Amino acid sequence: MTDHMPARADATDRDPRWAEVDAFFDEALGLEDEVLRGVREATAAAGLPAIEVSAAQAQFLALLSRMIGARRVLEFGTLGGYSAASVARALGDDGEVVTLEIDPQHAEVARENLGRAGVADRVEVLVGPAADSARALIDSGTESFDLVFIDADKPGNPGYVELALQLTRPGSVIVVDNVVRHGAVADADSDDPGVLGSREVLALLGGHPRLEATALQTVGAKGWDGFAVARVR
Repeated sequence: MTDHMPARADATDRDPRWAEVDAFFDEALGLEDEVLRGVREATAAAGLPAIEVSAAQAQFLALLSRMIGARRVLEFGTLGGYSAASVARALGDDGEVVTLEIDPQHAEVARENLGRAGVADRVEVLVGPAADSARALIDSGTESFDLVFIDADKPGNPGYVELALQLTRPGSVIVVDNVVRHGAVADADSDDPGVLGSREVLALLGGHPRLEATALQTVGAKGWDGFAVARVR
């Protein structure tokens, strides 16, 4: 769950209590252990933006993976590898994560972090535009994925869902992050590319005959946002 948000919206919609509650959840539930904390700190030290998923969001993805019995997970948008590391640890030694990252520097930091987390042997980082990497996976006849987490550039989301449908099977789950856009997703007059991408992908999820979907708003240390979850029919 990585994304840049408009500075104006970020400043005006964030209640400090949201971060306090997130911090309480982290402590009460033990959401971020020393390994994942090290990944987050190494990502920051490398100068990458602090836009990775929160500890609670990472644990949600990990639990979702376990709940559906996932063995193979595809991620659009790697950043420093925090969410990939969390999911890979949840999958165990027999699991596999393929994560797509456009920025070579981010990919290198992610590989180092995945090694630090002890999961480098079961996470493959593919460098290049996510759509190109996904098409290459399709062309290679790769085995279907059980879970797809879409957290890359928001205008590309509709295309990423269409590609994900070619890389999944009935019963697979697709999660699309950052769809609320600080509430701007409800603004039909917005010309913001991220908002337009979110509105388009939600319309796609809601109207696609192969998908059943919902969306949830969230608040927390990352501000006001949310995600969509879809199941492949």
